[in-house]
Amino acid sequence: MRGCLGQCRLYMFRLTAVLMLLIVSVAGYGQSARLTASVSSNPVGTGEQFEVVFSTSGNIESFSPPDFRGFAVLGGPNQSSSFSSINGRVTSSMSISYVLMARQVGNFTIGAATMVSDGKKYQSSPLKVRVVKGQSVPQPAPGAQGRAQEPVGEASDEDLSKRLFMRAVADKTNVYQGEQITVSYKLYTNIELVDNQPGKMPDFNGFWSQEVKNNDPNVRWVVENHNGRRYHVAVLRQIVLFPERSGKLTLDPMEMDFLVRQQVPSNDPFEQFFGGAHRDVKYKVKSLPVSIQVKPLPEAGKPEGFQGAVGKFTIHTVLDKQAVKANEALNYTFKVTGSGNLKLLRAPELTLAPEIEKYDPKVSDNIDISANGVSGAREFSYLLIPRHQGDFTIDAPQFSYFNPETRKYVTLTGTAFPVTVAKGDPGSGITAFGPDGKEDVRLLSKDIAYIRTGDVKLKRGNEGFYGSFGFYALLALGPLAFIAAIFYRRADRERNRDLVVVKSRKANKLAAKHLANARKQMQEGNRSAFYEAVYRGLYGYLSDKLNIPYAELNRENISQALSARGLDESLIARLDATLEQCEMARYAPVTAVTDQEMLDKAQDVITEIEHKA
Repeated sequence: MRGCLGQCRLYMFRLTAVLMLLIVSVAGYGQSARLTASVSSNPVGTGEQFEVVFSTSGNIESFSPPDFRGFAVLGGPNQSSSFSSINGRVTSSMSISYVLMARQVGNFTIGAATMVSDGKKYQSSPLKVRVVKGQSVPQPAPGAQGRAQEPVGEASDEDLSKRLFMRAVADKTNVYQGEQITVSYKLYTNIELVDNQPGKMPDFNGFWSQEVKNNDPNVRWVVENHNGRRYHVAVLRQIVLFPERSGKLTLDPMEMDFLVRQQVPSNDPFEQFFGGAHRDVKYKVKSLPVSIQVKPLPEAGKPEGFQGAVGKFTIHTVLDKQAVKANEALNYTFKVTGSGNLKLLRAPELTLAPEIEKYDPKVSDNIDISANGVSGAREFSYLLIPRHQGDFTIDAPQFSYFNPETRKYVTLTGTAFPVTVAKGDPGSGITAFGPDGKEDVRLLSKDIAYIRTGDVKLKRGNEGFYGSFGFYALLALGPLAFIAAIFYRRADRERNRDLVVVKSRKANKLAAKHLANARKQMQEGNRSAFYEAVYRGLYGYLSDKLNIPYAELNRENISQALSARGLDESLIARLDATLEQCEMARYAPVTAVTDQEMLDKAQDVITEIEHKA
């Protein structure tokens, strides 16, 4: 009887440990949203450039930067995103950065940025920046003494449109999906500029963007003839773009506010001798939108396992050693070099024997971003640990990319490496193996003692709860809860086994969130944000419902997928008309329908597809 009780206690101890691990593992699946802010250097000198980075995680619905009062905004917003999967847990993050320059000495505070994620509002902490004396920075010029000067007024487009304007110049306007484009925003002027303030920056919807950083704090002017006129020209921003979907995409305008000095007539001979009178006027400059025609990547000749690399690349594979003992580590490196969408490349799939344990790769970048595009190298470093002695081979990995110059797919093959694994030293790792390949000893941890096999003296406690019905009921509750947890886990895995079905099942909930946000924006009178929310709701719902990647999602693919599911042509036509109206409304005012009618149309279409698809 005493031996039986001892075994029961040991069993309960192990069962409690397993249940605790189950609870911790379930609690670790969620990913909470967050928003943090940081600066690249503090303090900074006047005339010195520095970077403010806002790092976010979670499902980002909108982002609002703070007011950078007291600083000149030289660049931004620059966006970069990443996805990772570690032990089955998927996380996503995005960083938004701005390049600033300090103008005056003092202590400044950059306010909080805000974002909305899953309907909740998040704010970053304010940043305190100390500015010390550095390079001299030109300040807004005061009125010239001794001259007549009128108050600041507003300039008309007829007066200045041909003397001060901005152009967005793209090196290519007809490209493939994923092909890099360089866009330069250039300022043309032949009039005196007193001061300037940055206005609305382009959002680059449909593109992955990266700004070309300019470490020169001074604006470089050149002389250029445009339409028969001579101008001083400066490049304000240069952006490298990669289109993320096919179709006709538009580069948003860039806006700036200027204070311009204009000459005014004067009859005073003394003023005429010194150049006449002048006035300073405000003038807003806005570049024209630029259309980019993006062609989808061809299906003919697309290699199996193609992951979206576009450009021109080479690969190099290295294994640090080819003879090791069991449980000793190997370092395997896969390096991609060239020009193209390097920052969007994903880790290649390695084919390994089951006896070789693989860890998630470490990603290292040595990438240069210039007006010529993105070039350099991305390196994936894997840690491999063979757990079994024997002779193995690390198969040669394949890497495929599309070359837009030749319009063909290219498949590169790395090097295969043979590996000889000898018997591991006892206690060298988690597992040691015998000559026949079987486990000799499994070392769990040094704090786990051996089971005592000698005489065990048991001491009976006070009579009471021990040995009662409640005691044995609680004793049986543990195994029953363990069995129930196993069945629940199996049922949950079975229910979520098919990812396509899971995404389709949750598509309606995701659309409901975006449409709820659209209703809120409609009530607040924000039409631009309203149509953006309706657009995201429809396209996000259709992407998940029809299992079409967002990059390949267009109206033609949507119509074909719905027809294949047997939906009415009238419903498909109404959906196509709704999508067209929504896309037009994002760039131009729509008067044919009201906001409420557009929202009702989107909700009705989604409801009918849910009932019929």
